[in-house]
Amino acid sequence: MVQEDSDEMIQLINPEQETDLKPEDLPEELSILPIKNTVLFPGVVIPITVTRQKSIRLIKKAYQGNRIIGVIAQKNKQAEEPGIEDLYRFGTVARIIKMLVLPDGNTTIIIQGKNRFQIREYVQDEPFMTARIDLQPELALDLQSKEVAALVQSLKDAASKILRLNPEIPQEAQVALDNIQSTGFLIHFLSSNLNVDVADKQKILETNNIIDRGTLLLQYMLKEIQMLEIKHEIQKKVHTDIDQQQRDYFLRQQIKVLQDELGFDGPDKEIEKLRKRGAEKKWPKVAADHFNKELDKLQRVNPQAPEFPITMNYVEFMLDLPWEEFTQDDFDLNRARKILDKDHFGLEKVKNRILEYLAVLKLKQDMKGPILCLYGPPGVGKTSLGKSIAKSLQRNYVRMSLGGVHDEAEIRGHRKTYIGAMPGKILQNIKKAKSSNPVFILDEIDKVRSDFRGDPSSALLEVLDPEQNNAFGDNYLEVEYDLSKVLFIATANSLDTIHPALRDRMEIIELTGYTVEEKLQIAIKHLVPKQLAEHGLKVKEVKFAKEALLKVIESYTRESGVRNLERKIGSVVRSIAKAVAMDEAFEKEITPAYVVKVLGAEIFDEELYQGNEIAGVVTGLAWTQVGGDILFIESSLSRGKGQLTISGQLGEVMKESAVAALSYLKSNAEALGIDHRVFQQYDLHIHVPAGAVPKDGPSAGITMLTSLASIFTQRKVKNKLAMTGEITLRGKVLPVGGIKEKVLAAKRSGIKEIILSEKNKRDIDEIEKTYVKGLAFHYVTSVEEVLKIALLKDKVAKPVEFVLQEVKS
Repeated sequence: MVQEDSDEMIQLINPEQETDLKPEDLPEELSILPIKNTVLFPGVVIPITVTRQKSIRLIKKAYQGNRIIGVIAQKNKQAEEPGIEDLYRFGTVARIIKMLVLPDGNTTIIIQGKNRFQIREYVQDEPFMTARIDLQPELALDLQSKEVAALVQSLKDAASKILRLNPEIPQEAQVALDNIQSTGFLIHFLSSNLNVDVADKQKILETNNIIDRGTLLLQYMLKEIQMLEIKHEIQKKVHTDIDQQQRDYFLRQQIKVLQDELGFDGPDKEIEKLRKRGAEKKWPKVAADHFNKELDKLQRVNPQAPEFPITMNYVEFMLDLPWEEFTQDDFDLNRARKILDKDHFGLEKVKNRILEYLAVLKLKQDMKGPILCLYGPPGVGKTSLGKSIAKSLQRNYVRMSLGGVHDEAEIRGHRKTYIGAMPGKILQNIKKAKSSNPVFILDEIDKVRSDFRGDPSSALLEVLDPEQNNAFGDNYLEVEYDLSKVLFIATANSLDTIHPALRDRMEIIELTGYTVEEKLQIAIKHLVPKQLAEHGLKVKEVKFAKEALLKVIESYTRESGVRNLERKIGSVVRSIAKAVAMDEAFEKEITPAYVVKVLGAEIFDEELYQGNEIAGVVTGLAWTQVGGDILFIESSLSRGKGQLTISGQLGEVMKESAVAALSYLKSNAEALGIDHRVFQQYDLHIHVPAGAVPKDGPSAGITMLTSLASIFTQRKVKNKLAMTGEITLRGKVLPVGGIKEKVLAAKRSGIKEIILSEKNKRDIDEIEKTYVKGLAFHYVTSVEEVLKIALLKDKVAKPVEFVLQEVKS
């Protein structure tokens, strides 16, 4: 390696020694020494440390001979063994004045520049480079010329100014500068000491005309002066700022001493405590920088100013957020299954879907995925399912109720500029959770409302989008917060009111209402032990008979979930607790009679099958939000003009089903043995009892058709038979929903046979076998099959005798 080793020294010789070499003084082939980090100019003396073996061989051979070498700067500073393409074409002939061999094996030489030259051609590369050169003669200067005098004076003035602005240059340099008489040497001396890149120095060396060379040098010097002046101005400003800061610091220290004497913990101590907490906290660099910036601002604010407590609250909130604090996940799926089974009875499809979701999390170790939305009627365990998921993962649990939220700022927060500004509820709950990966329940997401203050549903789009929530922006926080590790679970009672884009971001998992059988098991395993414990009773002291619990379920509650059931059981348990507390005798086993005694008269009557003695009365199956039920379709005929009356508070879809059934019957009257004149001479009335209860849906289609066929033919309907299914004008039977609830309701009501669409067979297969034991299912595809199964050949006991008149053509 060849490098300049004398950056601090001023490179100068006695001008009398500056004599040019003539071509005849030079060998035919000149040895070439590559150097980096500097350029050698004629007349200048510099020390060079030589470390490359090739260069050491060159120096030793030249020193034993005429001591003349060629020095060329490297273009590529990184090249350890530079080749011809790594060197400039112009260099300086130099004489070795002194050579010193150092103890570490390196060699230092002191060389003096003589003449500029240009490479004509390289002769050899080993054992060192040699080349044939052309000397570049210097043109004689007219020292009396005004141009030369002006240039010399400008160069000296610029050099003096640089010396004044740069305190790192020793003052002896000014003395050396004043003693230089040669114009050429002045230019070379200043060029050698100029603080510019090697490429710029090389450009000066390659300029042939000495005046042009001096002009180019002056340009570089003036740029250097500008840089030094700017640097000087910056240092002056900084010095002034430091002086002001020192004064403020001194005053603050005096205030601090006074506060210590008074025993008052001043703002500075509070700020230092916050800064210390911030230094120890795990959080992103962006958040840390913003926090320190706010603290610096806080130190400049008068503690009595209104901005002080606002900023103090802000930085404390930043510190309280769990930026990069996470709980360790427990992905033991068997344990998760046990927790879900312990906390919730039934709901097998829902629990399996949750376990699938947790399994994917375990395998991917990545939270990006669909946001779960548990959808179903009230009281079926949507919120408690979220709590069970948190327990199984061993994550912190936090719940945010969205019911009635109608301001976007509730989600995103307010800007700090407003009085009373607060962060949004999302970040408030994250702070409460104390970790950045909690299970976050967004309860009642379907009850979010929008008004003139904004649309919270739109703000939730960012929260629930896995591609965006890694940089959630809260207006109050101002720094992006990563929500991508949070497991969001939304709950809803209805999907109709959820924003479509929001619904698209969630995977809907439907929780249907519990059946009576499931409610009974939930009461035995969960509700009764819980209520006994809450009322200070032991399980051994009181026992609920199954019949008593069924009485509460069927006669005192009508709901999808079990909230009211728990309240009613609580009322029964309280009566026992009162007797125990008053040392009175009490029932050891709760019977249906005791339930009636405590809860009073039955609130709900169960619909039971009513027989098949009357034509036109058929049992249908209905789905309600509180489970399944049976309903009766009644039809009657009276003399008239063929008018159709529909009653029972039916919806449009149900009315259309009645019209479709009548149309099909008219078009197929002959096949069913019905005189077509009856449709014109008798009025038809279709009624569905419980007129105060609104009813709608297409599932009563085949029930209505069977009712009409029975009334028009006066044939009996098969005993203990119920049916559900939609019909078309072509007589096809289509599948319907809510099959599980409808089938269980039929069984409770004493039904033995059920007619369903062929495509509903899959729904029956999903119901537990114990629930459908004793029921016979008929799967049909057409109305003809329905009527063949449902209508008996026998007529009712008192059939209506139709009196029909001839229709005049």
